[in-house]
Amino acid sequence: MSDNNKASFLQGITRLVADATVGTTDIVESMHHRIVHPPLLPSTPIQHIITGIAGITYRNIRWTTRLIGKGIDKSLGKLGPILGDFKETPRKDSTLAVLNGILGDYLEINNNPLAIQMKIRNQERTISIDTLSQTGEISNVNGKILIMVHGSCMNDSQWTRDEHNHGLALAEKSGHSLLFLHYNSGRHISSNGKDFSELLEMLIETWPVPVEEITFICHSMGGLVSRSAYYYGQLSDKEWTKYCTKMIFLGTPHHGAPLERIGNYLDTVLHTIPYTTPLSRIGKIRSAGVTDLRYGNITDEDRQSKDRFELTGDQRIIIPLPDEVECFTIAGVTGKISDKPSFRKAGDKLVSLNSALGIHKDAEKTLEFKKANTWISEETTHSDLLSNQNIYKKLVSWLS
Repeated sequence: MSDNNKASFLQGITRLVADATVGTTDIVESMHHRIVHPPLLPSTPIQHIITGIAGITYRNIRWTTRLIGKGIDKSLGKLGPILGDFKETPRKDSTLAVLNGILGDYLEINNNPLAIQMKIRNQERTISIDTLSQTGEISNVNGKILIMVHGSCMNDSQWTRDEHNHGLALAEKSGHSLLFLHYNSGRHISSNGKDFSELLEMLIETWPVPVEEITFICHSMGGLVSRSAYYYGQLSDKEWTKYCTKMIFLGTPHHGAPLERIGNYLDTVLHTIPYTTPLSRIGKIRSAGVTDLRYGNITDEDRQSKDRFELTGDQRIIIPLPDEVECFTIAGVTGKISDKPSFRKAGDKLVSLNSALGIHKDAEKTLEFKKANTWISEETTHSDLLSNQNIYKKLVSWLS
């Protein structure tokens, strides 16, 4: 079944709505129980009768929701050939990208058809790597490959902003063969890193001409996924790592993003107060990819055997920048470099200046970017990194 099959898409929506209804019912029942049975106070027989009757109602809602959901799902499966395929639209693709960014791990675990499968794309078309050497799917094929890796809740088409696309413009100017990675940003960063490494190995094995060099340009989370891919590629002695010459990061939270750390504190506060404990479940809906952004986790060891919602400090294994690759980084600041340090450090609204530059208060955790390979873009938000013309000029100079 294709990614665009209408029945598959509607099945995914149906399953998601059913799961959301059941989840909401669980939260409401828990809140009801907390109100009827106040913490630290004894309950009367009448209170137990009230919650017993209410419990029957909640169970019926869950049972009915699951039954109807399964019936619709089964019916849609039979209608697949009749409904046909959806037309590709930017709105549908961007909606799915956001949904995967927020719930992507949940969609994958539950085999929901809405889960994005990792793929290499060119001109918004998926490339079949298995038959790449025979099909001629890429018009400008040469040994220099430029790969664009998008950020969280985004997709490959969103590299185009304000009628500008860094990748397309750079490929036209430099002659590189241009590819875009499309992935489920709700999965663990290390899971995406390992799969990306495997995909790259397949890519160079089937590339129509001898590969000379591979360059990555990465936005936000895409930089962490690429660093993870290189780390796992080297661990397993992948051939593609020998051709990787440059990695350029745009607003990558190398040491995490403050918004996720704030979310983690909120989880803890809600869970600590007896009356708001049920509401803490809502915060825990966010994906593994999002929680990995708390400190910039890129390896399995950073999160194995740990509750990802637990309030802990930075316990990462620090993976240095690869010696064999020339690494560059660009950080955005919404004001001027001459602003007060407190305003400047806030960065591009989503990623702090120091995190984007790889700087950490613990010197041992600081990533050693060469001074000539770092640049700060003034009056630039996180999204502006994709279309800022001064950034494009800097990319041109670094690429050449």
